[in-house]
Amino acid sequence: MKNQEIINRRKFIQQTSKVSLGFLGLQMFLSMSLQSCSDYHTPTKGNVLKNRYGKLKKDPEGILNLPAGFTYKIIARKGDAMSDGMVHPDKPDGMATFMASNGQIILTRNHELMPTNFSAFGKEYEHLEKMDRSKIYDFRYGNLPCNGGTTTLLIDEETLTVEKSWVSLAGTLRNCAGGPTPWNTWITCEEIFIPPGNGYEKGHGYNFEVPATEDIAIAKPIPLKAMGQFNHEAICVDPRTNIVYQTEDRDDSLIYRFIPNVPQELWKGGQLQVLAIKGRKGAVTRNWKEDEEEFPIGEAIEIEWLDIEDVEEVPNDNLRGRGFEMGAAKFARGEGMWYGDKEIYFACTSGGYTKTGQIFRYTPSAAEGTEGEKDNPGKLELFLEPNNVALLKYCDNLTIAPWGDIIFCEDRARPRVVGVTKEGQFYKIAESIHYKSEFAGGVFSPSGKTYFVNIQHAGLTVAIQGPWQKGMAITESVIGA
Repeated sequence: MKNQEIINRRKFIQQTSKVSLGFLGLQMFLSMSLQSCSDYHTPTKGNVLKNRYGKLKKDPEGILNLPAGFTYKIIARKGDAMSDGMVHPDKPDGMATFMASNGQIILTRNHELMPTNFSAFGKEYEHLEKMDRSKIYDFRYGNLPCNGGTTTLLIDEETLTVEKSWVSLAGTLRNCAGGPTPWNTWITCEEIFIPPGNGYEKGHGYNFEVPATEDIAIAKPIPLKAMGQFNHEAICVDPRTNIVYQTEDRDDSLIYRFIPNVPQELWKGGQLQVLAIKGRKGAVTRNWKEDEEEFPIGEAIEIEWLDIEDVEEVPNDNLRGRGFEMGAAKFARGEGMWYGDKEIYFACTSGGYTKTGQIFRYTPSAAEGTEGEKDNPGKLELFLEPNNVALLKYCDNLTIAPWGDIIFCEDRARPRVVGVTKEGQFYKIAESIHYKSEFAGGVFSPSGKTYFVNIQHAGLTVAIQGPWQKGMAITESVIGA
């Protein structure tokens, strides 16, 4: 393994090692909420922290309200020119950051675009001729290509100057979320299901892998078909096993696990599996008032993984339907997903009694992915269901701050970026006041100095800096970081 790869893997594990400290706060909050309510579906008054970073200050530019001492810079805007002759596309979504060899930051962004949306090719596709046609996944039978994909930015963190920017994957559709890998790549997910035909050369609803590189280059568009054709949302990778976990953005979605045939070489195939609750075939976890069963909060429940076959080209978008018939558990819009210290966290945006969001924690087995897990199964826990929009509403993308707090992007008009401390207190980091757009793709730089986030429907990528050390100092005093 090259030295840079070793550094990146160590950094990946180091960044995730503090997550459990942060999520202890969620459990504490949950316990307090349960003690104060006779019915855990009753919305709680909440546990709001007013002095984590202070009250949000009104932005005279009318873009982002932030706490005192914090500043933002728009580093990419829809329609602006990029270094490769293309233009910044619209609807930036999921993102990841990587260390460059000289201390700069590599930022890779998804773009959740359909053929009618503004793309890197320009409004009239005037830049299309500048791109190698063989690097475009779906050219739609020689007509105009699919507009989705990814872009990559090379950033000087000290000045927040974008030194290079380019298209790094082209010709896909609705690239929503995804996740970074320990081997320094970005897995981008298509949040759509389209079979070939009806104007499309190729099927959609796949994951693609994009290397984190400092050089202007377009990834070869290889669909990772063995990971399944469905309405993908996000992934995360357990660095101990190289197993990939996946969410699906449907009101009746599954949670998936992919065990690759060859670690770190996902294109070589593997086994796709679906999560089921042990002894409870077809369990429903959503806690909607119309559902017949309630899923308990705060209880670690044993699960099992069921093999599911014929996943590469799925007729009628019925992969999750087949999963239900096998006994898989049902979730409400699985979205953001992140690997912590031997734990995996994911958001269900429309889960809960008020359909305003749930957070789950999955603890893999010590024998994850082997025969031994039958006797020592992994466990799933519904960790948080606040049912209170004053605290959190429609949680979408999530990430873990370097000091262990959990940071959520909200998916509604006038959204917020919301943090949760280790003590279980909620606080606001940012609020969009002008654009009727969700926040998306929030992620910290490897140094922890910068938080990048997209104001999606405005076509803006923003870098936020400020006294994050208030959070870091607390963590250092607790765990000696």
